[in-house]
Amino acid sequence: MKKLATISGLLLLGLTAPAFAGNDVTQDRREVRQDRREIRHDTREIHSDRRAVRADLRAGDRREARHDRRELKRDERERRGDRRDLRQDRRDLRHDRRDR
Repeated sequence: MKKLATISGLLLLGLTAPAFAGNDVTQDRREVRQDRREIRHDTREIHSDRRAVRADLRAGDRREARHDRRELKRDERERRGDRRDLRQDRRDLRHDRRDR
């Protein structure tokens, strides 16, 4: 009886595996879109921070320029991390499509 239950469980798992693979592709696509949105947002923040640094330096406000530079570096780090995530998610998507 245990063998029959085990065999039927494995058979059921084998039949549902393609459905789970489709979910991986959908999830990876969603993650790629989210990473692209985050990269665009970070890029806009970087441009804004650069403008703020230039404006502060023109106004002679070195203290505020230093603060804006720190924000700029933080946004650049975030964008690098998002790009790294995007590369990983694209790689996962390629592997999931290939494994279908």
